[in-house]
Amino acid sequence: MPRTVMALMLREMATTYGRSAGGYIWAVLEPVLGVALLTVLFSLALRSPALGSNFPLFYATGYLPFAMFNNLTNKVASSIRYSRPFLAYPSVTFIDALLARVILNVLTHIAVIAIVIGGIFVAFQLPGPVDMALVFEALLLVALLATGVGTLNCYLMTAFPIWERVWHILTRPLFLISGVFFLYDQMPARAQDLLWYNPLIHCVGLMRSGFYPTYEATYVSRTYVVTIALALLLAGLALLKKYHKKMLER
Repeated sequence: MPRTVMALMLREMATTYGRSAGGYIWAVLEPVLGVALLTVLFSLALRSPALGSNFPLFYATGYLPFAMFNNLTNKVASSIRYSRPFLAYPSVTFIDALLARVILNVLTHIAVIAIVIGGIFVAFQLPGPVDMALVFEALLLVALLATGVGTLNCYLMTAFPIWERVWHILTRPLFLISGVFFLYDQMPARAQDLLWYNPLIHCVGLMRSGFYPTYEATYVSRTYVVTIALALLLAGLALLKKYHKKMLER
């Protein structure tokens, strides 16, 4: 199994990033451009961000976890379709395909986040300290949540192709309601009552609490995020185990 997963990871590295140096450069450049755009837009309208005084850091700590969730969810959801030719071999299972995409893309995003935020600290000479335990905990929750959502979507999108379009429509507002450019604590009480049920907002809040020592994200519930993630993951795995062979025949 480890050999199979590694082989699938190497294949994806070659096809996604390895055809040219531009593949790796774009993996870093894309989030940099996203953070830069948010910084320019909101710095024109606001004197300072909701936390601290550095716009790039504030938006990076919100945008990067969101981008990791969004990209990892889509990658995991397309695992079976991406590895369909190899799943015909008895030694390759759908679990191998899922694990290969999860491991590779989680490691890629962690590296990109370290490069982008490290670059912000160096460029703006920002003071520390950073609570790395909270940061890695937040990224672990993002990875677990994205894996759960992606695994269930892997079944739904493969079994019902129309679901992919429906999913993209349903999740378009996610960028606006996940705390990327606002703080949950500053929202009206009615909005908080609804936004709390978005597990991503807990991940973003935890991420920011690692970079801002004075920020206490008291609303964050790790238990809630883990429960949602594991429920979706187990449901997706159960459905894939039962129906993945029929899905490969289509």
